[in-house]
Amino acid sequence: MSKYAVRNLRLCTKDCLCLYVCPTGASDTEDSIIDTEKCIGCGSCADACPSRAISMIELPLPPQQRKEIEVESALQDLAGRKSAEESLELSLASAVDGDGGRRLMKALARSSRILGEDLVREAGFMLPQSRAARNLLEVLVADPPAGFPDEVARRLLEHIECNE
Repeated sequence: MSKYAVRNLRLCTKDCLCLYVCPTGASDTEDSIIDTEKCIGCGSCADACPSRAISMIELPLPPQQRKEIEVESALQDLAGRKSAEESLELSLASAVDGDGGRRLMKALARSSRILGEDLVREAGFMLPQSRAARNLLEVLVADPPAGFPDEVARRLLEHIECNE
């Protein structure tokens, strides 16, 4: 099994210690995404990162855990409800008077988004190597909605192998 480094940009505090310890310069990129072609998987950057924004990922990626069709359907239904709740909460945030109510609605919207993302991930759609994600991308590429980055999705389909 091989490893390579990935960076969570939300956690990155731009201390940039990773730039100084990486022996190959894989972490020194303009878009902050670690260059997997240069990364040798030593973990020096992850060890040096004070914000723990860098972690090591093992390859090959593990397969998606199998779920019964009923469970996947229920997860997708719940995720759809969380998406609707998030939209409602954001709408209320812009309509409510007062800073306290606005902050509460934004916090609830964020909570709904996080729960929705967890549900979608558990249903198998956020692991790019899963069959469910691959099938979804194929459907979207075949009939892309307006604004969908179909060229990016095509490249993903070419580069990421299904491991189920």
